[in-house]
Amino acid sequence: MAGQSIDKCDIAIVGGGLAGGLAALALARQRPDLDVRLVEPGPVGGNHVWSFFDSDIAKDDRWLVAPLVRYHWPRYDVAFPSHQRTLRMGYKSITGEALAEAVAAALPEGHVIVDKAKHVAPDHLLLARGGRLSAKRVIDARGAGKFPKLDCGWQKFVGQALTVTGGHGVEHPVVMDATVEQQDGYRFVYLLPFDAETLFVEDTYYSDDPDLDASLIRERIATYAAAQGWDVAATTREESGVLPVVIAGDFDRLWPASDRTARIGVRAGMFHATTGYSLAHAVRTATALPSLVDRSDFAEVLRDRARASWRRQRFYRMLGAMLFRAAEPDARYRIFERFYRLSPRLIARFYAGRSTTADKLRLLSGKPPVPIGRAITALAKRDWL
Repeated sequence: MAGQSIDKCDIAIVGGGLAGGLAALALARQRPDLDVRLVEPGPVGGNHVWSFFDSDIAKDDRWLVAPLVRYHWPRYDVAFPSHQRTLRMGYKSITGEALAEAVAAALPEGHVIVDKAKHVAPDHLLLARGGRLSAKRVIDARGAGKFPKLDCGWQKFVGQALTVTGGHGVEHPVVMDATVEQQDGYRFVYLLPFDAETLFVEDTYYSDDPDLDASLIRERIATYAAAQGWDVAATTREESGVLPVVIAGDFDRLWPASDRTARIGVRAGMFHATTGYSLAHAVRTATALPSLVDRSDFAEVLRDRARASWRRQRFYRMLGAMLFRAAEPDARYRIFERFYRLSPRLIARFYAGRSTTADKLRLLSGKPPVPIGRAITALAKRDWL
């Protein structure tokens, strides 16, 4: 596609991250009659490890992610200053490499276009290296970009896969180790044992700003590893990220009705407002796409789905307001410590974004783990609605 060449296809997906990659796989599997192209300047999937609880994905949708799973554990741990717990819930991880391999196998040669889209429209896109790709449907899956219209806190992290000589001794994931010193908001360390000597260690912060000092966090990971007595021989991978934790914002400003280009993933506001995680939403959208792409109102349907999801996230935005507006930064861990004393089923539904009315009442009942006056002030603003 050099120069000013023109190419045509049925579906052009812009962005080969989680949402775009899963969308390509779902369409290739269920709509082999369609010519699907995926435009991504870097490696499909990037350098990422995505993890999820078994309960995050509906049984009817698991066919999409099952081939991508590289690690699986039957339980996980959490640890706080005054509370430790093991939860017997299945936990899985997939990697960017697994997603890239699956997409390469699913799409014909040449249908993954290694380029950047410099202009995206409902029926075409212009490529940075020159050329135009026309499509019956263009799907914008380029990720978050900037969220100037939203009031956000931030979940930011650096993760490293460490090779530990003689073994690390961690048998199953530690989703939150909040016994560490609280810095830059709510801090916890996240552990995934890939094998006996390989451990993924992620240092994570629920912070008021998105600034990420990767070198500083690397030092903290090294300090944590030394405190555990691990003899680290090598670092085999590293990833970092900054995820929005939405407190308030107007969906119609995030995705104006005047924007007729279809969106999916984080760019469509499809993510958990409290955790920032998007895998469950990405799976639901991807598995719905094969039955939607023939509709003349395709973009409008996706926008309606995203808008409905945004409304359902009101409760989680309210929790974000409590976390960032009511809790002192170094005391935010108490909210999660209290949360992890609750029913495992409630916890599972929370992460899946399917909290029931009873769950919400239970989460809000009792003495709040934040100053009552600040909690009332945070909730009274009501811009999270």
